Amino acid sequence: MIPTITAFERSPDGGQGLARDMRVRWALEEAGQPYNVRLVSFAAMKQPAHCALQPFGQIPTYEEGDLVLFESGSIVLHIAERHGGLLPDDANARARAITWMFAAIGTIEPPIVEREQVPFTERDQPWYEARLPLLEQRIRDRLNVLSGRLGTADWLDGGFSAGDLMMVMVLRRAEGMDILEHYPNLSAYIARAEARPAYQRAFAAQLAVATGNSG
Repeated sequence: MIPTITAFERSPDGGQGLARDMRVRWALEEAGQPYNVRLVSFAAMKQPAHCALQPFGQIPTYEEGDLVLFESGSIVLHIAERHGGLLPDDANARARAITWMFAAIGTIEPPIVEREQVPFTERDQPWYEARLPLLEQRIRDRLNVLSGRLGTADWLDGGFSAGDLMMVMVLRRAEGMDILEHYPNLSAYIARAEARPAYQRAFAAQLAVATGNSG
């Protein structure tokens, strides 16, 4: 059965590939699995029909027969476990790849998202200017460790995995913050991932929606 995922009808990022359906699209492309996309407006995201699929009124969702999933990490893990190409066969390596998925979402992403959002939510507050460098240092503290762990390797643990997919998508959210540029190995890591044909297909599909060329 071909799954259906939801995506923004009008993505706030204007087609930069940062919306979280990109993670799911990329995973499906890596797994060689076809999928359908249902575009959802901001108004429809908060309506009962969509909230029955995603209680928090967000995207993406994933529907496959009677199975309905939400949260991009959970969906990517489901795809990786159901299909080949995203998790190693060795049980220990598989567990480590899943651990990197959780590290991306639970450790690296929170300070990046907070820094990303603060100009929109706190710019008029008296503490704004003092808060920015504190948030940026929190990101650097995480990236210092990540950069050291990656070193000169191509991927985080052997071959490319769902752990790398999630980590790259999280790191991309820091682009434009004048932080990633100070970690050449992480910038090269992102570039390697973006050069993968599956990534390029997923990016093109999301960009087509943003530019109105998806039909």
